[in-house]
Amino acid sequence: MNTKTLIDEFEAGGQRVKDVVAGLSREELLAFPVPGTWSIQQVVVHLQDADAVAVDRMKRIIAEENPLLIGFNENLYTKNLFYNDQPAELAAEVLDLTRRQFVQVLRRLPESAWVRTGVHNERGKMTLLEMLQIYTKHLEHHLKFAVEKRRKLGKPS
Repeated sequence: MNTKTLIDEFEAGGQRVKDVVAGLSREELLAFPVPGTWSIQQVVVHLQDADAVAVDRMKRIIAEENPLLIGFNENLYTKNLFYNDQPAELAAEVLDLTRRQFVQVLRRLPESAWVRTGVHNERGKMTLLEMLQIYTKHLEHHLKFAVEKRRKLGKPS
């Protein structure tokens, strides 16, 4: 996949997150239609947090020389950052706006920028292109579960 297509896919993910919460009540957002997994609410707030980290990492790869990229524990974020109390619609909106803003940078980059690297403290050296691929796939990975949960709640998207 070429970088233009990947950037377009990354940007479109924001609207897809907004679509997954559309029309759901607070009770539906907090429900666990698949026991032992996150609620749709938790998935969406996690995606917004993960995107905040991702965009920061990508910005540092673009702007700095081989920056250190620190990992985070998604389960501790979910447990300790009041995910059930944050409005899912607001998290989805922030994610969408962040992606739409950041693609303004990504679309202006020269081809040479895509091989710039940072060093992840758990994964090692990573290129900007790898980061964009990972976070585009990350959103899709979680959205398929949220869509399935909507279906189980009788609210197909």
